[in-house]
Amino acid sequence: MDRQQQADQFLEWLRGQIPLINHMGFQPLRWDGHELQMGAELAPNVNDKGTGFGGSLATVATLCGWSIITLYLREQGRNDDVVIRDSHLEYFLPVTRDFTAVTQLPAPETLSGFDARMADKGRARMDLVIEIRQDDKLALRLSGSYVALEKKAPSSPE
Repeated sequence: MDRQQQADQFLEWLRGQIPLINHMGFQPLRWDGHELQMGAELAPNVNDKGTGFGGSLATVATLCGWSIITLYLREQGRNDDVVIRDSHLEYFLPVTRDFTAVTQLPAPETLSGFDARMADKGRARMDLVIEIRQDDKLALRLSGSYVALEKKAPSSPE
């Protein structure tokens, strides 16, 4: 299965896990193994001024970061939980039409450290920068720390 098929299946899975995104106008994901682009329509994410609602933009950006780590872990054969630990948002321009959240995995040496901590401790942090863009213009930047946590097998009753 190629990466685009993986991305399509992932988005379908995500729609079942997080019902809110079924109402946010998500477009097909673009995933090349290093960069994730998550597009959304403006219309369902608009505020009273006719521009992108800050909460929707933050949601799409947060989800983009969460998704790239989840996709990366799955490609490593892992099925771990991912949570956002903290984030900082900077708003630069109003969003006036459909938009795209974009993020990239860190450098290979950073990923190696992440993988080693997951193998050793069952948890690891990854810091990402996610941008909301309209064409070549930066509208929002989210700097976030995400934590991957190894899923524990359910304990059997005694």
